[in-house]
Amino acid sequence: MSKDTTPNPQKHSEHKTSKGGFLGRLRAYFIAGILITAPISITVYLAWLFVAYVDSKVTPLIPAQFNPETYLPYSLPGLGLVVVVVGLILIGAFTAGFMGRFFQRLWDRLMENVPVLRGVYKALKQILETVLAQQSTAFREAVLVEYPRRGMWVVAFITGKTQGEVQNITEQDMINLFVPTTPNPTSGFLIFAPKEDIVPLSMNVEEALKMVISGGIVTPPDRRPIEEQDKVLVHSTEAEHLDEQLSSHPDAVKRREEG
Repeated sequence: MSKDTTPNPQKHSEHKTSKGGFLGRLRAYFIAGILITAPISITVYLAWLFVAYVDSKVTPLIPAQFNPETYLPYSLPGLGLVVVVVGLILIGAFTAGFMGRFFQRLWDRLMENVPVLRGVYKALKQILETVLAQQSTAFREAVLVEYPRRGMWVVAFITGKTQGEVQNITEQDMINLFVPTTPNPTSGFLIFAPKEDIVPLSMNVEEALKMVISGGIVTPPDRRPIEEQDKVLVHSTEAEHLDEQLSSHPDAVKRREEG
């Protein structure tokens, strides 16, 4: 009685499917492991680099008799960072008093007499005072604005209300907007946009920054009420009709003919 050696296609297909499913699960577990460990590892590594950099610059400046590492057989990570934080707190407490304000005014007068540095000093001081002020609205709200042309939208951050010459020569109420770049949001563009052309977003600044840095891969959820999520707030076609009306204006036609 001969044994049947004919291959079974169904059995071979099941073996191939089970093998593919096992490899697929391994691949899914591997990707899940990366998604969990990569953000934690990168964050810890960057924090360690920052602490090590501050320690390398500040710890050597501490006198040996006041440096705990002089009496310990090992180094103290973060010692320089602690010294910087404590030093800034003490300086802030000192400048809050009469003598501190006196020395601050004296330093300001001294910097005003330095031709090149006075411009840099004034600009940095004004920026820091504006951003760090408790009443400041700079970088507290994310908005949507048409840029660089009609029909294209970018995420921007409100840095304040336009003032001075820029506001005086424009008819509408203008708002200062900072448009960050991807993936480095510290660089970008400053634009002045009419207040009515700005669309507020429900996402906070942190979520908007994540969206910009990731190039749109990380998208925050829409937290508006369900009945409002289906409502369209912006219409680029209306802007196009406005452009057509402006281009057909007699003054615009005359300028094109003269050009």
